[in-house]
Amino acid sequence: MYTQIGFNHIANLSGMDHILFVAALCIRYQFSDWKKWLILITSFTIGHSITLVLSVFNYLDFSTNWIEFLIPVTILITSISNMFVKKFSFKTRFPVIYFFALFFGLIHGLGFSFYLKSLLGLQQNIAPALLAFNLGLEIGQILIVMAILVISFIFVTLLKAPRRDFILIVSGGILALSLQMAIERYFHL
Repeated sequence: MYTQIGFNHIANLSGMDHILFVAALCIRYQFSDWKKWLILITSFTIGHSITLVLSVFNYLDFSTNWIEFLIPVTILITSISNMFVKKFSFKTRFPVIYFFALFFGLIHGLGFSFYLKSLLGLQQNIAPALLAFNLGLEIGQILIVMAILVISFIFVTLLKAPRRDFILIVSGGILALSLQMAIERYFHL
């Protein structure tokens, strides 16, 4: 049950902010960069898993409004960073984007935790539910990554769109949506 809830939380339009973040993270990669995007997604998973666990077990407590505002800010920053990608060799062992994924994952984990805590209520044994919810999030996230990679493959490889132009266009669209979300959520602080 919680696996399905976790999956639905990230893989439907109510989880648009998380979909946009994963898209912004992965848009610079192709299938051939599988090691790079695997490290990237693993970094994000580690980050959001840490804060999801700490928050659900009440070791962290932050304002819901602030976290909901910071989530689109993470998308905004990631989208802007994509606009500076000019070469696609990614030879650096630990590019800045990996740090973004890990650090911003911490923020997204807090966003997931608010939702999960409201579902769990006063349930005594939350560890299995937490694990199942996180598994559902990961399955949804992997499907989103695969969809982004397929879309990128279609445009860049099959339709021969310049890779940089594709990244700029998609990142620009994500930037505009995340800016709108950040502005709307700012007024709820």
